[in-house]
Amino acid sequence: MALAALSGTATRRRDHAGGMSAFERSRRRLYLPFVVPALLLHLVFVIGPTAAALWISFHRWDGVSPMEWTGLDNYTALLEDSTFRTALVNTLVILVVAGLAIFVISFVLTMIVRELRWKSFVRSVLFFPHIVSAIVLSIVWGFIFQHNGVVNTILDRLFGAEPIPWLNADNLFVMILIGTVWLSTGLYVTIIMAGVDRIPQYFYDDAQLAGASAFQRLRHVTLPLSWDVISVAAIFWTISSLKIFEFIYAFGGTTNDLPPPGVWNSALFVYGESFGGRSPSYLFGYASASAILMLGLFAFLVVGLRRLMRRDPIEF
Repeated sequence: MALAALSGTATRRRDHAGGMSAFERSRRRLYLPFVVPALLLHLVFVIGPTAAALWISFHRWDGVSPMEWTGLDNYTALLEDSTFRTALVNTLVILVVAGLAIFVISFVLTMIVRELRWKSFVRSVLFFPHIVSAIVLSIVWGFIFQHNGVVNTILDRLFGAEPIPWLNADNLFVMILIGTVWLSTGLYVTIIMAGVDRIPQYFYDDAQLAGASAFQRLRHVTLPLSWDVISVAAIFWTISSLKIFEFIYAFGGTTNDLPPPGVWNSALFVYGESFGGRSPSYLFGYASASAILMLGLFAFLVVGLRRLMRRDPIEF
């Protein structure tokens, strides 16, 4: 037995000398059947299309004719395109303004709902807009705020007020912002509540015994102990805000037309350039260049946000 033990020890030492134990090698082999399919799907549906878009962005192409190499012409033209600049600004406004509103409202609702007896039901009601098609919700949103819609009818009955043109060109983007907040708040209430609910109650009890006010408990207990969940939610929103399309497309547009360019965001700009929203039509190279620029900008924002929100993990 002593020889067997010595032999086993020598084998383990040889494994460690090679940089990996036998157990670690077997565990890595076990990972492969699960990891490889996901990597292949990611390569085919994410990396591949991104690389193709990058290649197309250096060409003039209508989707049918042979590609014509243009180098950086599409990128330089974008910098002089006022509609692209508007779409960029609108995208950043959605990211910052709607994002701040979503997180403030979500946190307030989380603090209120978690104290209710029927919090599961209330949370489901808040989450409901997120599971319904954005197209359907855009129709509902338009019905509520149209000239003879629900809001103007209520204002007329209560105050005799003249109908407010909520959906005219001047107010349309503001209504899109408000609708985006309405659509997204339920999801972030659910995410933040999941982080807050895992905090042990005795942290709050100890803070209350120490004389901490409700605001102090929020600042020194709730926020630090749920910060990892909040940071993940913030990064998720940053990525999601770049891809908002259906609600703006259906709410701001008509049956045959896109919304006015003044309310376009990056996703609508790519769609409009690709499928004939502007003249000339079907500029796939130009649209791909705008998508690549937006991708680079938001990748920079995500990396910066991760660094900004990084905190040492708190174990409890």
